[in-house]
Amino acid sequence: MEYIEPKALPAKTAMILCCECGVPIEPNPSNMCVTCLRNHVDITEGIPKQAVLHFCRNCERYLQPPGEWVSAALESRELLALCLKKLKGLKEVKLVDAGFVWTEPHSKRLKVKLTVHGEISGGTVLQQVFIVEFTVQNQMCDDCHRTEAKDFWHCLVQVRQRAENKKTFYYLEQLILKHKAHENTLGIKPLHGGLDFYYANFNHAKKMVDFLQYMVPIKVTTSKRLISHDIHSNNFNYKYTWSVEIAPLSKDSAVCLSKKLRQQLGNLSPICLVYKVATGIHLIDPMTAQISELSGQMFFRNPFESLCDPKQLVEYVVMDIEPIMDKDRKHIPGTGHISFRHVLCDIWVVRSSELGINENTIHTRSHLGHLLKVGDSVMGYNLGEANLNNTEFENLSSDQIPDVVLVRKCYADRQTRTNSRNWKLRHLADEATDERSKHDFHEFLEDLEEDVDYRKQINIYRDAKKTLPVDSNDTQEANNSVPHITLAEMLEDLALDCADDAMGDDNDDEEGGAGQ
Repeated sequence: MEYIEPKALPAKTAMILCCECGVPIEPNPSNMCVTCLRNHVDITEGIPKQAVLHFCRNCERYLQPPGEWVSAALESRELLALCLKKLKGLKEVKLVDAGFVWTEPHSKRLKVKLTVHGEISGGTVLQQVFIVEFTVQNQMCDDCHRTEAKDFWHCLVQVRQRAENKKTFYYLEQLILKHKAHENTLGIKPLHGGLDFYYANFNHAKKMVDFLQYMVPIKVTTSKRLISHDIHSNNFNYKYTWSVEIAPLSKDSAVCLSKKLRQQLGNLSPICLVYKVATGIHLIDPMTAQISELSGQMFFRNPFESLCDPKQLVEYVVMDIEPIMDKDRKHIPGTGHISFRHVLCDIWVVRSSELGINENTIHTRSHLGHLLKVGDSVMGYNLGEANLNNTEFENLSSDQIPDVVLVRKCYADRQTRTNSRNWKLRHLADEATDERSKHDFHEFLEDLEEDVDYRKQINIYRDAKKTLPVDSNDTQEANNSVPHITLAEMLEDLALDCADDAMGDDNDDEEGGAGQ
């Protein structure tokens, strides 16, 4: 027979009676139960149960004392932190939990449920849950007040480009949209030749000017106008204006360089092409494929205008082409870098309008050997017959002036490319309606399609109004021959209003069916 030792029973805790209601409780320093403690002691006595939040209806921001306005969504962390800062007595207790209690969105009431711990006499820790109600009162912020008073801006940034072609300006507009450099503006006003950006803060306007200086070659002129002066406190109120002038050059423009500038850039030919405008002006010599970069400071120190603009391009047809091998492209000491992205070639062309009529071909040298083949159409400047008013060009000898400068390959006609374009760009202001601006903008869109590196710097959105093309054999051949932007490079343009309207229509239909 096996002996089983009995387990030791836990010692019973001695119980006492509550000194108020007589309920058996465990001993504690106050000798009272939790209910009686709550009736006699209120640890939330120093915390207000009602408070006021000031809200600006125009900009939808809340006032954070003493004078800062912050943006916060309903039931967000930012709004909860703002509400807790309004309660002064929270330092005396330990905050355990806080959260919003649902209220009607239009009730102008916010309820916050708080859980706090507080220590009372004898070392007893008491937990209490309570609700604080916040009343939302409308108050206009200083920025909106100045806007309503028609005296809302303190700083103005005027962006202008005085050029025949506006492709550089359209590129800058997309850079501003991509980097959200315009988010602190009070307003954007389109004017002839550029845009005006209005600011209420000096630092925001200066930040915009610094962004423009980093993105494109510009010249900045600053001025200020005295608005008011307090003779007692010696305070001055100024309105500041920055005049930003963009270099009057664009992609595919032909320029004629002075002898001094050619030597500084590595002995380029007098006639060069602008193949990119970014932080600096990137030039390429079509006769040697030599490239160089002209900084904004160097350009505005010795400014020059474009010799020919893209609107003066003439269409040619390639009759014969002979690439120049790399072994013949030796680097000459004292010259600039050679572009190995382009292929130098000897090329014979004839004007498209004279094809079949004039059999005399025109010989020239071009940097487009990697794109052109016999029978292709190419756009170029006819310098041999052009009437140009340029001092540097008139001083050149006939040996230094090529008959034709080829600029870009010509693909399908513009209307076909426009109809097949299933993407779009956003704008800072309304689109231009004049024919000249439309022509420049379509050229800018074609540049984006033809240059992958060029379009990497901007945001491209899929156009929901355009249907995606069917991948048939004819469509695939057309897409291979004409540059296009793939669907992977596009962003989805968010349109919440359309989705909400569609959902509303569906709900109406369901309710109508249920009623029937």
